[in-house]
Amino acid sequence: MKQEMIAMILAGGQGTRLGKLTANIAKPAVPFGGRYRIIDFAMSNCANSDIDNVGVITQYRPLSLNAHIGKGKAWGMEGRDSGATILQPYSSSSGTQFFAGTAHAIIQNVDYIEQLNPEYVLILSGDHIYKMNYQTMLEFHKGKGASLTVAVIPVSMSEASRFGIMNTDEDARIIEFEEKPKEPKSNLASMGIYIFNWKTLKDLLISDTKGEMEDFGKHVIPAYLDKNEPVFAYRFNGYWKDVGTIESLWEANMEFLDEKHELNIRDREWRIFSNYSHSLPHFISEHALVKDAMISDGCYVEGNVTHSILSNNVQIGELSSVSNSLIMGNVNIGKHVTIDYAIIGENAIIEDGAKIIGTKDNIAVVGYDERVGGEN
Repeated sequence: MKQEMIAMILAGGQGTRLGKLTANIAKPAVPFGGRYRIIDFAMSNCANSDIDNVGVITQYRPLSLNAHIGKGKAWGMEGRDSGATILQPYSSSSGTQFFAGTAHAIIQNVDYIEQLNPEYVLILSGDHIYKMNYQTMLEFHKGKGASLTVAVIPVSMSEASRFGIMNTDEDARIIEFEEKPKEPKSNLASMGIYIFNWKTLKDLLISDTKGEMEDFGKHVIPAYLDKNEPVFAYRFNGYWKDVGTIESLWEANMEFLDEKHELNIRDREWRIFSNYSHSLPHFISEHALVKDAMISDGCYVEGNVTHSILSNNVQIGELSSVSNSLIMGNVNIGKHVTIDYAIIGENAIIEDGAKIIGTKDNIAVVGYDERVGGEN
């Protein structure tokens, strides 16, 4: 059955800058906002944009991510002509083919795309926090007669050298691409979101007999510009966060607490879905004090929680204090514990009397399954 547009989510990254938090799971599977994982935002954008065939390309530590995605039921994609499909590296007659880059991951999955026979392919990163209507971007793509459309977001000129920068003419056509330029000519940063006419992209990838088309930013986009293909920049002005560092992950979670946050998580017209296991209702004891916090299902709180997010099944003992922190799922925090400016990984155990104190510029981190001893 021919599809107008399918999505391919690149979700194989390790996320080395997240340190302990990605020691055992891929970056897109890292918990976010109490009851979500980072990849939920790209998946939910697809669901809300009526894209119901999604290939999720995994590689690094995929077990948790694979279990989370399943067949896409949580996002309404499990059906006769729809679904989410996990795509991993595989062995062939030429040997095991690990993905060498973003475009190479697509090359290795041409057969999957071909069986869906799409006119357009949407390429997404699975590790950004944002809401976007991809159908609006597709209408822009078709209206411009584009062969490739790149989503861009304005950044400050002081930050532009950290991104791939798209220089455009007055019609939004991209005339030059600069990868992390020292002296940027514009502030339109690539978001790693692309819409390709599938036939044109397929022809380019299949004709690459030398294996040079490994990465979209470094190889494919410059090749399109060299061939004078119509490449356009789709400007996005909403909230978008790359949570690739401890500081940016912490900051995005703290921003999530704001009732006036641009993401508006309570918007029923554009919901963020997740494969979330519901637990018992949370319980706040008579001695606890909770202020400016998100408390997920199954939490048991006997201490004080301020400006923090508690994921599911977190336990906090008497006279303990948690502030300015993200506590991931199934964490057990003992009595007389102090946690401030921290991220605590899933299943961690914080013993009685422990002190985990960071600063806004240096967030303290406890890894998955890690045990932190208390003071004697």
